[in-house]
Amino acid sequence: MVKSSNQPSQDTCETYCFDEAVVNRVQPKIAEAEGVELIFKALADATRVKITYALTLEEELCVCDIANIIGCSTATASHHLRLLSNMKLAKYRKEGKLVFYSLADDHVRQLVSIALVHANEE
Repeated sequence: MVKSSNQPSQDTCETYCFDEAVVNRVQPKIAEAEGVELIFKALADATRVKITYALTLEEELCVCDIANIIGCSTATASHHLRLLSNMKLAKYRKEGKLVFYSLADDHVRQLVSIALVHANEE
């Protein structure tokens, strides 16, 4: 992108330089973040966020309850719940003809709670 103004951008360095010690300390650790984007990708969908949030409010919900809570079909709810389960964000148990979902662990609950607080900050 070419800027039409001769003034430098306020949000970027005007001179290229870097702190070699900082780069050498942080760069090897970047690989630890691999796979994290998949969690955020799973939660980037509005329906999945609603489902996950509902599961932070209740320990466990039936697929039919989730469908009614978020206003979708059971097929749509099942599709999104399956994805959350495959991403290890939710787990399920079957009881007779019913399937109940819950969050996989407290980390997922914390992620949603932190995101909610952040979104509601002024």
